[in-house]
Amino acid sequence: MAGHQKHSDKSEYSKPVDDLTNVKVGGAFKRFEQRFDIYCRSIWDEKIKSKRADDFYYGYYMPNAKVRKTDGFGLKDYALRNAAWHISNVIRDIEVAGSYRKHNLGTRRKEGFWDYFTTHDKGWSEPYQFKDAQEATDDIRRVSEFFGAGMVGICAYDERWMYETVFDKEHKGAKPQEIPNDVTSVIVIAEPMDIDVIKTVPSALSGAATGLGYTHDAMAVISIAQYIRNMGYRAYASQNDSALGIPLGLQAGLGEVGRNGLLITEKFGPRFRISKIFTDMPLVHDVPKKFGVEKFCNICDRCAKACPPQAIPYDAPTDKVHSESNIPGVVKWTVNAEKCFKFWCNQNSDCIICVRSCPFNRDFSKLRHRLWLKLAKGPLRRVALWLDDKFVERGRVKVGAWWNANRSGAKEATSKQGDTKESDA
Repeated sequence: MAGHQKHSDKSEYSKPVDDLTNVKVGGAFKRFEQRFDIYCRSIWDEKIKSKRADDFYYGYYMPNAKVRKTDGFGLKDYALRNAAWHISNVIRDIEVAGSYRKHNLGTRRKEGFWDYFTTHDKGWSEPYQFKDAQEATDDIRRVSEFFGAGMVGICAYDERWMYETVFDKEHKGAKPQEIPNDVTSVIVIAEPMDIDVIKTVPSALSGAATGLGYTHDAMAVISIAQYIRNMGYRAYASQNDSALGIPLGLQAGLGEVGRNGLLITEKFGPRFRISKIFTDMPLVHDVPKKFGVEKFCNICDRCAKACPPQAIPYDAPTDKVHSESNIPGVVKWTVNAEKCFKFWCNQNSDCIICVRSCPFNRDFSKLRHRLWLKLAKGPLRRVALWLDDKFVERGRVKVGAWWNANRSGAKEATSKQGDTKESDA
């Protein structure tokens, strides 16, 4: 399936919103089937399945953790990582819940990963009559903030990014898409991950940032969806399941896609998890936002250089795909999922070195980083890149720096010299 073909700016699959997102969808486009996701393939595809892949998944439960002396992979590191994932795992593995219980006894679900969440109570019987869509939208933003959502964007339902089929683990194949196609809007939520723990990647400890991100994300998205149901509308809460999150986040105005294939925002950079809610509540849709990420990434290759398996491209965006784990017919920076996942399995923990090494991975609550962002967004982006190289330490930090941070007199230990560079990016 790997290949590369010429493309035009417009095709039968193009939509007006693409002019705002700068997404080019060509004639080779085909909706993605979730079973080809690299994690799903590791369950059924003999090319991806391996003992190391099994050990990677089993390692999220303590008796199977691959504890070793390597920095970042000690007992404490795995203990925290797996604790951070625990609530997410409990919610994910509810197999019959909510309205699903009555009609699908015995059906296995992994909610938030392969299936949308069904852990909901019955809502109000009739839709609440808002004054207008703006009132409903303002309420959703307020409610989302209350439930801890880091960022909220809203876009129109776009069938192109819905999975053509959903993964069915029981039969190691596909089952029909469950989200109805008559919903009108998608609420996209970005939930930040801990910046200090991410500095230790690759490590089991850094996986705690991912796990806690999923846990907080699940709490927020399920609660917001329940509010919408309580107001008499349909709402389907979703994390990795049901649809591709990045193009929806792009259309919802959260940010732009970077060289590392991730959505990059002005608030968290690439350091967050994405979830979404599909609903028929009348909402005002956001306008896609451009703030210079693509232009910056055109001159920056820090994530590609930092990637151990060299899974991130150095060249310009293209419609090239590496395997069936990439969506065809879309011009973008595409990561080699097979190389990436193999490194994860070899490390026995997830990896976000591409997040740690990204110049946009900063704490934008601090003035100096907001000033840097202004440079990065404009014609002085090369100066911004130079400043990041010169003054920000993006090398891996040893886990002792995190574990000992609150201990009196503790010294941070890093994997390389960083005396002249700030470590609180």
